[in-house]
Amino acid sequence: MRKIRTLLTGAALAGSLAAGLAVTPAQAATAGASAAQQVQGPSKHFFGPYYSGFGAGEDFGHRSYFKGYWYKDGGRYWFFGDLFDRDRDREYSYVWFKWHDRSGYHTKVFKTFGHQRFAGYGGFRRSGGFDDFKIRVCEGRDKFDDCGGWGDAF
Repeated sequence: MRKIRTLLTGAALAGSLAAGLAVTPAQAATAGASAAQQVQGPSKHFFGPYYSGFGAGEDFGHRSYFKGYWYKDGGRYWFFGDLFDRDRDREYSYVWFKWHDRSGYHTKVFKTFGHQRFAGYGGFRRSGGFDDFKIRVCEGRDKFDDCGGWGDAF
């Protein structure tokens, strides 16, 4: 009786394993087909970090910086990023955006004491002559103090 019970248990276990292995490839094929049907979003292009220049008595760990990404969606370029002021000296950190289009060069400056997030800034149309985008980070009492160089975001 004991041998029959062991034999039946073994046969049931083998049968369930075989059924599970037969179902798994079918499930994998179904999951692969549904994943292929999903639409991918726009591709993100990361840039930075861009750093401010050195002030008196500062080291690299105290420099302000900006990093982010851009993507193209519907013929427009959208920009996201973060500006960080790491030295907490009660002087502002600034990020400059400079771009060129059919009507010339444009600049926009933002400032913060600590951290500022930029979500969806832009909406620049390349078809409208948009052909350049640069970023610079400064730190100090004035937006022109301790500036790093201009960096290309494209």
